[in-house]
Amino acid sequence: MSNPQIVWLRRDLRLADNPALAAAAGQGPVIAAYVLDDACAGAHAYGGASRWWLHHSLSSLANSLEALGAKLILRRGDAVEELAKLVEETGAKTVHANRHYEPWWRKAQGELGKRLDLQLYNGNYLLEPGTVKTGSGGDYKIYTPFSRATLAMMPPRDLVPAPDKFAAPENWPATDTLSDWKLLPTRPDWAGGMRDFWQVGEAAAHERLEWWDDHTDDYEDKRNLPSVDKTSQLSPHLHFGEISPVQIWHALKGKSSDGWRTYEKELIWRDYGTNAICQFPQYAYKNYRAEYDAIPWRNPETDDAAARDLKAWQQGRTGYPIVDAGMRQLWRTGWMHNRVRMITASFLIKHLLIDWRRGEQWFWDTLVDADYASNASNWQWNAGTGVDSNMFVRIMAPLTQSEKFDGAAYIRRYVPELADMDEPYIHDPEQHGMRPMGYPKKIIAHREGRERCLAAYKRMKGE
Repeated sequence: MSNPQIVWLRRDLRLADNPALAAAAGQGPVIAAYVLDDACAGAHAYGGASRWWLHHSLSSLANSLEALGAKLILRRGDAVEELAKLVEETGAKTVHANRHYEPWWRKAQGELGKRLDLQLYNGNYLLEPGTVKTGSGGDYKIYTPFSRATLAMMPPRDLVPAPDKFAAPENWPATDTLSDWKLLPTRPDWAGGMRDFWQVGEAAAHERLEWWDDHTDDYEDKRNLPSVDKTSQLSPHLHFGEISPVQIWHALKGKSSDGWRTYEKELIWRDYGTNAICQFPQYAYKNYRAEYDAIPWRNPETDDAAARDLKAWQQGRTGYPIVDAGMRQLWRTGWMHNRVRMITASFLIKHLLIDWRRGEQWFWDTLVDADYASNASNWQWNAGTGVDSNMFVRIMAPLTQSEKFDGAAYIRRYVPELADMDEPYIHDPEQHGMRPMGYPKKIIAHREGRERCLAAYKRMKGE
């Protein structure tokens, strides 16, 4: 029998279109391994919502592997050390893995490659980061030219079929039990809304893609309407690699609608974010535009009023119905409509003048699709601090946004205090003198928040 082949899984929890898994299966018995390494990511170890998803995704993958004669080996600790132990325990000569670009995984890949034979493959992006270059051979910093260049290089690679079966090693190495990792919340169990909202795993991802195939053409017209919610909701499946962007692209490539063209560009935005963190690994921690280090943020650690405002934002009790609906949807389901993500992020940064990194960390803990590159890129875009970003002085008016994008039904769904309220009053019940007793007053008036934000900007500029 040939030597066992170890496959190091991370955000690629699927059988189909998994280049590392396919390569290993072609060379010998496969030992698929997932190492839960919380320490390596530091503050970006998986948050509560992601851990809930991870549990169910690993359970689903383990069942799929077992149906084809393999097992999922679970280890916890330092990923490099645990993989080195697996090599020694099993007599394997090679570890196969799809490339990952988060700074902690790049570091781990470098360390592992110095100690053993590590074969890396391109599996998680349309075009692998670093392959889309400017005319002079440099890296793009701005999304629009990056997108154009990516489109010019389409199609992506061909799909890689799932193995039909796996050869088993003579002996299976020891494995942790998934339940012992305690990834699921218990005291209290706050995941009921997520269980109702999501199906997890590779099969569920493809079921969602089949649904999306029938609705993609509506995306351009309806993507900004949270009450309609014509969005793919594939983001957590993409993040955990239950489906690849290449699979999605090939499934939808025959469409010619504006909806598909817009959605394709959002798949490219995902590639763009990863290219950004390759250039700026600390993108979730540091302003790209250093001048914004001088913004006089309100600090919840030292300012009781700022702490109360941050908590009200987190709990969806700001007095702005569209903001509150979004934050409550996030807490209940682990997900939020993209238009509302922009509104809630802008509100925290501009109206409350609280550092975008507070929001990035809250989303990291509460989103099932929390992605280091995308999360950082989106927050820095909203804050005006990023390499490619909105202007800091462009301040979203949440009440106007709510009415413009028909948020009434969305508000009724997630803010039960307002469930019986008609339009246009539901968008701003306080202004209309119709605020229910159980619904909070606005924690800050729109005009007051806007003026404070602009004053902070002027102070930063030294005006």
